[in-house]
Amino acid sequence: MFHSRIPILRIAIALGLLVLLSATAYGFAASNTVPENGAGDGQATISGYAVTNVTYTLNATTPTNLDKVEFDVAPSAGADPPTTVRVKLISSGSTWYSCTAPTTGTTWSCATTSPSVTASAVNQLQVVAAQ
Repeated sequence: MFHSRIPILRIAIALGLLVLLSATAYGFAASNTVPENGAGDGQATISGYAVTNVTYTLNATTPTNLDKVEFDVAPSAGADPPTTVRVKLISSGSTWYSCTAPTTGTTWSCATTSPSVTASAVNQLQVVAAQ
């Protein structure tokens, strides 16, 4: 009769330790808070930012060429405005155009003249934005 209690006691102690370790691990994991920040990449909706009011400017001398693209970038709730924005206009291409941050407001401007791109070649607006 004494031998049947020893395995039950060992199992109870092991289960008690397991519960204690689990509660401790959960407490450490639950205390990790990561502040929201902004980063996004996409051709449609991107996480972290909303891209709106897109405008394209054609070259005055050669209107088949695109001089720039501008758009507003608004961060999601809690995120800061982006510090870096790039755009890609041709899906099969590898050219990314750097964008200039606004001095006021939220409108970013991306010069597309080096290398130049024709308006007819533009088949996407892929925006990458990050803090």
